[in-house]
Amino acid sequence: QVQLVESGGGLVQPGGSLRLSCAASGTIFSINDMGWYRTAPGKQRELVATITSGGSTNYVDSVKGRFTISRDNAKNTVYLQMDSLRPEDTAVYYCNAHVLSWGRVRNYWGQGTQVTVSS
Repeated sequence: QVQLVESGGGLVQPGGSLRLSCAASGTIFSINDMGWYRTAPGKQRELVATITSGGSTNYVDSVKGRFTISRDNAKNTVYLQMDSLRPEDTAVYYCNAHVLSWGRVRNYWGQGTQVTVSS
């Protein structure tokens, strides 16, 4: 069994910063792509950023230049550094990982962490 545990959400003023972390644990042989998604009130879940095992990144246009995704393969952890936060970034953020375990690649999700940007 594989679990993803997120941390780092909270309340921040516009223009502020937060850093999200997501650690994968369990029987893990390797992790392919990892990423962050978010669900804002009244909206569907959207991709925020992804990172491959080799470090290639991809971002939704609305966060380019403000958010940075990174990962520590030795710790099976993915991070999301969020700077210049805006009220429209308010959402529940979920991490995602494609994990190779016992010969199969499965898609796992974290439990979600709330990010609220408000003055």
